Amino acid sequence: MQKTIRRAPSLPDWAQRAGWLWPALATLVVTGIQLDRAPLWRDELATWSAASRPVDDLLRLVGNIDAVNGAYYLVMHAWIAVFGDSVLALRLPSTLAMAGAAALTTLLGARLFGPRVGLLGGLLLAVLPSTSRYGQEARPYALVTLLAVLATLLLVRALHRPAPLRWLGYAAAVAGLGLANLFAVSLLAGHAIAVLLCWRERRDRTPVRWWLGAVGAAELVLVPLAVLGRSQQGRQLDWVGRPGAGDLLGLPGSVVQAGIVGGLLFGLAAVGAVSRGRWGAAVGLTVALPALLLFVAGQLTPLFVPRYLVFVVPFGCLLAACVLAPLRLGAALAIVLAAGVLGAPEQAALRRTHESPRTAPIDYPAAVDIIAAHRQPGDGIVYAPRDGWAFLDLATAYHLRVNRPRDVLLAEDQVRRADLWATECPRPDQCLASVDRLWLLIRGEHADPLAGMPASRADPLRAGFRTDRHWTVPGLTVALLTRR
Repeated sequence: MQKTIRRAPSLPDWAQRAGWLWPALATLVVTGIQLDRAPLWRDELATWSAASRPVDDLLRLVGNIDAVNGAYYLVMHAWIAVFGDSVLALRLPSTLAMAGAAALTTLLGARLFGPRVGLLGGLLLAVLPSTSRYGQEARPYALVTLLAVLATLLLVRALHRPAPLRWLGYAAAVAGLGLANLFAVSLLAGHAIAVLLCWRERRDRTPVRWWLGAVGAAELVLVPLAVLGRSQQGRQLDWVGRPGAGDLLGLPGSVVQAGIVGGLLFGLAAVGAVSRGRWGAAVGLTVALPALLLFVAGQLTPLFVPRYLVFVVPFGCLLAACVLAPLRLGAALAIVLAAGVLGAPEQAALRRTHESPRTAPIDYPAAVDIIAAHRQPGDGIVYAPRDGWAFLDLATAYHLRVNRPRDVLLAEDQVRRADLWATECPRPDQCLASVDRLWLLIRGEHADPLAGMPASRADPLRAGFRTDRHWTVPGLTVALLTRR
């Protein structure tokens, strides 16, 4: 796996000494800028809700929904116990994971194509909008990226110098990758190509047998999770549609979070894949095969979510770096910087909101600040919708904690239900009888707050309350009602 087609010029001393350190530091700097500026969005609120529960309640939750993220929630549960659950604390593990991914990308590139390719690939990864997007999110995608590069590096080492401990480490990395995101195991399609190329070079089936054994051991861990996850898929991914040709063509921009930068990156990667011989092609297939598998699977079942492919980005960066490496170092670094500049508008946008599209932010903190400023003892609150993915009740619980108004329609909360959603009482008129001042938190911006609610909830409110004041903030409506 170490063989290269041509050697790029050597690196200066500053880059050769601990070359992996520079991309890692660059990633920490770029991703760490305004790390806690964007409010937690709905997926991160789900992370907080799950990871902040006692372990037994967390395990009950993943038995009903989100089993595929269960391992990540357990990691975050331990992290929160030590570092707390501020926005900064919740996102910092992803930032560190992305920095680790950049460091490992540099090491992998140096081993496959030479130190200059490794350095440029790691730096290119550091400046991409997708690196900041998922490095600033309390979700598992940064960890998945780290584990994907780690598994690939361990495979390269095991193929170069086979040893049982090396294959054991590879098996553990693959198992961890699948526990972090089941679809990321599609990376093994590219790994299989690498193993076959190694067998073809050496005419020795031993690496093939070791690889099959390592993958089989990992699958023993992952198959039960896959079965449980499949049973939950319909409920968890009911919002995902069937992809078309346009979605496939738009994948580079969707994955990288910027169309121009994605096109530039994967255009260069395609050139690198065809110009670096068999191993360039193997790395290229490590990028292409998961994308094709996601598209084909999306025709059959709700699965086509572009962010599931973020783990292939480091490999695309290495292939692009193969094209840049023969240039003078200053010119190559200038192109890396240009890619960062082209992605600057998206870098700025993702620091304002993590919602998609970014033109439709949901400002949870602004809404709960209004409630906090005007609430009185004995106030109640009603959320609409309650059964969707907006998680208005989780946002209020996160920002206001024990100071939030009483949830007057609550029949059974998320923890007792072992779910991400609560159950409301079937007779709203009876549940509303105990409160004289009532807050409404409604998704969307409405001139008439009650117009944003279903009739089963709006009718008893109209009959018993009048709207004293209402406010709109991006993506939300807040209203204060008093009894007639």
